[in-house]
Parts: sequence; C-alpha cells; structure tokens
Amino acid sequence: MSELEMKDLKDTMLGALGIEIIELSDEKAVATMPVHSATHQPFGLLHGGASVALAETIASIGTYHFIDENTEMAVGMEINANHLRGKKDGLVTATATPLHKGRTSMVWDIKITDEGGKLVCVSRCTMAIMKKK
Repeated sequence: MSELEMKDLKDTMLGALGIEIIELSDEKAVATMPVHSATHQPFGLLHGGASVALAETIASIGTYHFIDENTEMAVGMEINANHLRGKKDGLVTATATPLHKGRTSMVWDIKITDEGGKLVCVSRCTMAIMKKK
C-alpha cells in the first residue's frame, strides 16, 4: 500500500467519513467507520450511501493489495448492497473477502457489522483492474 500510505487520505472520502483501514492480507481486508452525523441520513440512522462508500472503499483497498501499484489501478465497476439493520451511533466494521481474483477484475464479498457482530449491510463489489496511463 505504499502509494496509498504516502497519499494524504484525510482529504478523500475516507477522511470525510472517518474510514480507517485496520487489516489487510491476502485473505481479507477490514475497515471501520464511525456512525455519527457525518454518516447519518436525515432521520438519524446510518446512511445507506455511507455503507456503500465503506464497502467500495474496502474492496478497492483489497484489490490494490494484489495489483502492481506502479502500472495498475483499481476502480469500482459495480456494487450492490442490502441494508439489513439500522444503526444510530457507534462503529461499523466492513470485512471484505475476495470471491474472484482475476487479471482484469476482482469480485469482493463485504459484510458490514455492528460492535456486537450483527449484520448491518451485505454488499458485493466488482473492481476493474486498469493500466495506469
């Protein structure tokens, strides 16, 4: 993650939403996000878009782990999400596991849980692996 480590992530969506990467390996990628006013919808619950942003972020980071950072980049191609439980505050954790690791694409299964391990959202994200120009 050297290029990502050097980049100032606080000025990206990660910083805006408070997303923190806490684990990255060949088996999984894990990130957390606080649930507070910046990630709420108008009724005081976790915004579905914030959950989707968290899911795509961790799939992107997971894909980046497998590619040549000097010649390739990972970009979102498709994402879906099922929002299963509302959340008003605290912290959610996204755990992404690769379902397919191809040469030009990767598919990730992402489970977003609350502090008690209850599912808040499930998502599947397809990442395109593109050559840098």
